[in-house]
Amino acid sequence: MSAIRQVETAGGAVLETEVSGLTEGPWIVLSNSLGATRDMWRPQLAMLERCFRVLRYDTRGHGGSSAPPCPYAFSDLVADAVAVMDAHAVAQADFMGLSLGGMTALGLGLAHPQRVSAVICCAARADAPPPFVQSWTDRLAVIDREGVAGIWAGTLERWLTAETRSADPTLVRELEAAFRRTSADGYRGCAEALKRLDYLKDLPNLSVPALFVSGARDLAAAPAAMKEMAEAAPQGRYVEIPDAAHILNCDNPPAFNHAIADFLKISPRLSEAG
Repeated sequence: MSAIRQVETAGGAVLETEVSGLTEGPWIVLSNSLGATRDMWRPQLAMLERCFRVLRYDTRGHGGSSAPPCPYAFSDLVADAVAVMDAHAVAQADFMGLSLGGMTALGLGLAHPQRVSAVICCAARADAPPPFVQSWTDRLAVIDREGVAGIWAGTLERWLTAETRSADPTLVRELEAAFRRTSADGYRGCAEALKRLDYLKDLPNLSVPALFVSGARDLAAAPAAMKEMAEAAPQGRYVEIPDAAHILNCDNPPAFNHAIADFLKISPRLSEAG
């Protein structure tokens, strides 16, 4: 059973949260990608719920959460994560995020290491080079003309390999439905935060264990960039997931789940549940 709750933050957001899994025991918090919702973690839930109290939330502007006026900064997204943890009396947790959520995980680990037992940063960058910034400027220009739906086709091509798109139309429909729920203001606010991303220089100060997970076929957060991030973090580890693009936890769940199970010291047998 799961429990859904609205959490108000000091930054003016109302975030929809969901708790499932163990009634007692260690916590793990999951943070979604830009354009997704907390439901993107379904391929991992069966595994994680056997070992953790699992706290998921929709990032501001996504799913069931509100979209405060933009732009946003990563300090806002990190503060939202702390507010969600505080509301659920989570003193410390493992924190896993993908893309925007992975960057939020890094920000939380850097700013509030006492709240994080480990970070799992998936399919993310830690800096914003000019081509990266321009890509967001271009996407926002399309949203201004056509709304969020106008960038779905290009997003899907980056998110999943062609093989997965062809083999799993149900997954594609679910991701598209969640994407279309993203408010234009929420997308724009988060994109502005991404354009100012600047964590790479701080990674040598990341004092908690950190796993950096990339998809071998991810063009948005290239394996080479993520390997560099892992090497910069004092307790960083790097894993590359084969046959996976950006939303690697949905693109290749078995390999992703095994990598997470190994890092979290979960029995490999449990990873088959995902």
